[in-house]
Amino acid sequence: METTPISIKEALDQPYSVTPEQASFFAQHGFIKIKNIFDASVIDYMNIVISKEVDRLNNQQIPLEERDTYGKAFLQIMNLWTHTTVVKDIVFSKRIAQIATGLMQTNGVRLYHDQALFKEPKGGHTPWHADQYYWPLATENTVTAWIPLQATPLNYGPLEFSAGSNKLTAGRDKQISDESQAFLESELKNQNFEHVIEPFDVGEISFHRGWLYHRAGPNVSGNMRKVMTMIYMDKDTVLKEPENHNQLADWEAWCPGATVGATINTPLNPVLYEKTS
Repeated sequence: METTPISIKEALDQPYSVTPEQASFFAQHGFIKIKNIFDASVIDYMNIVISKEVDRLNNQQIPLEERDTYGKAFLQIMNLWTHTTVVKDIVFSKRIAQIATGLMQTNGVRLYHDQALFKEPKGGHTPWHADQYYWPLATENTVTAWIPLQATPLNYGPLEFSAGSNKLTAGRDKQISDESQAFLESELKNQNFEHVIEPFDVGEISFHRGWLYHRAGPNVSGNMRKVMTMIYMDKDTVLKEPENHNQLADWEAWCPGATVGATINTPLNPVLYEKTS
């Protein structure tokens, strides 16, 4: 059985204390990008391990030009951690989970699920949307770690943010689609939220709240844009009654066995970091 090299495991679990300035920025803007969380050797290893699993698990057969907007945006493979120990070690990184805890100022975080998002060469844009539309979670203390597996210049289609837009309630009823793109493009501009679009360096990771509106441009490079994500929730998060069919599907897929009104404590939602004092 393949195992994670000791040096990589140590890097994945090395402590990282969020600074007051970082926590303040995140609280104000709903997102933050942090450089040098991992060095190039760790990112290269993650790229190899995760790409191998994406290649193995991907069952997309429809040609890119025949897909809808969502299908053109990326190849999406979820809960890779349940398939191999080496991917589990990445997803269970104490370093990233500690950062998520520190940014949200909670006492700890659980895993909601992971997902690889690989935007193919000539892959289309990712429309404006908020992830939490899909989540049956009775909290706004959620965060996604967005981890590029290579340097990601603008022509690759890096993640873009509407700073502070997690405070906007308009559009929260819209799934990712051409409709969400059209509505939110106009609404965010009219409300004067700052649109942040920047490249990502190797080892740079972004964190954004579940209700923060974000998008990504098309991949006009000749290379795959490879990204791994982990979604965290406050460790005491309670399951709410689903408000749409997507939330019902997410309940069944990512926290099966959880009970409405109770803490989400299933084998698929372990606590990945908890404060000790």
